Amino acid sequence: MRSVAVIGGGPAGLMAAEAAVQGGASVDVYDAMPSVGRKFLLAGKGGLNLTHSEPLDALLSRYGSRRERIAPLLDAFGPDALREWAKGLGAETFVGSSGRVFPAGMKAAPLLRAWLHRLRAAGVRFHTRHRWLGWGSDGALRFAARNGERAARADAVVLALGGGSWPQLGSDGAWVPLLAQRGVAIAPLRPSNCGFDTGWSKHFRARFGGTPVKSVIASLAVRDGGAFRLEGEFVVTENGVEGGLIYALSAPLRDEMAATGTAVLHLDLAPDWELSRLMYELSRPRGRRSLSGHIQSRTGLKGVKVGLLRELMPAADFADSGRLAAAIKTLPLKLVAARPLAEAISSAGGVVFEALDEQLMIRALPGVFCAGEMLDWEAPTGGYLLTACFATGRAAGTGAVAWLRETGNRTD
Repeated sequence: MRSVAVIGGGPAGLMAAEAAVQGGASVDVYDAMPSVGRKFLLAGKGGLNLTHSEPLDALLSRYGSRRERIAPLLDAFGPDALREWAKGLGAETFVGSSGRVFPAGMKAAPLLRAWLHRLRAAGVRFHTRHRWLGWGSDGALRFAARNGERAARADAVVLALGGGSWPQLGSDGAWVPLLAQRGVAIAPLRPSNCGFDTGWSKHFRARFGGTPVKSVIASLAVRDGGAFRLEGEFVVTENGVEGGLIYALSAPLRDEMAATGTAVLHLDLAPDWELSRLMYELSRPRGRRSLSGHIQSRTGLKGVKVGLLRELMPAADFADSGRLAAAIKTLPLKLVAARPLAEAISSAGGVVFEALDEQLMIRALPGVFCAGEMLDWEAPTGGYLLTACFATGRAAGTGAVAWLRETGNRTD
């Protein structure tokens, strides 16, 4: 029986191991952490969002410039197949109001336990506290283990070491130089689904840090003429902003900053109001009310939204109802830097698809496959990240078995 070593015990690595053992290979999984699936468990802490139920064309659009490379992978193992796979582990799924798909129990731990039990029963062997160090001069895999360095051999290798986010859970990007020195093309790792710094005043930060800003529309125009407009909510942080709406725009925000040094979001703080109505209401006499009280009385805006107005618009503009109304509809928020990669939910960059064949094998390293966030793609939160991790893991494990069969036939 020919062997496959899977390095990395996250969703992509475990799915690669499952595909390989189902294909008849002998499989060993190596992971640097004391247990596998740690980031998977963290992702399910607030409810495991496995995938998304939206139509395939819309779902594929979430992968941006890598849509064409992700599409065949999801054709082979997409959202429907993923839900059937979960069902096979005893986890029925349901579609939430947002279209996101969750296991009925919402938790990741029961699903992971059932999965690991099935993998072990199929013969997969797990080696934790094994940090991959690359290859030795004799071609053997090198690992830093508890009792010193260890060497291992395999007929094929699947690398599923994650990107550069959440280094405390094992995804630290330490693999980048190990592959780069062997001539593998790698796009720099960058934060994705991340927060951004703004430079709040001390007063605003102290008063509103940690406060959610709900029911807003964020618009972004970028240098190449592109435009983005999304509705949702975000959170004011000590340094800037984060949350679902910001994460969904993180890629164009990050890229705009890389090109120009800054990016400006325009916030509509009152999406249900027309500008003309705001102007009319704000122009009415305020009597003895404070300006904040007048704004709340006439428009319903209060708390952090009024705080944002005071923070971001000139004080003199508050006396002009037209300018105040315009600011409520298009308040400019200047972002100056993405938060560090280690704080991001996921990462962009990695092994470029052009360095791989259709089965995700590295062309420069025959018999070595890549999966998951090691690859150069990104997607927003909402189930899209896990969907592609599972799909690329499946493809890499299947590809490794196919390559072993092909090379075995050549040998024979």
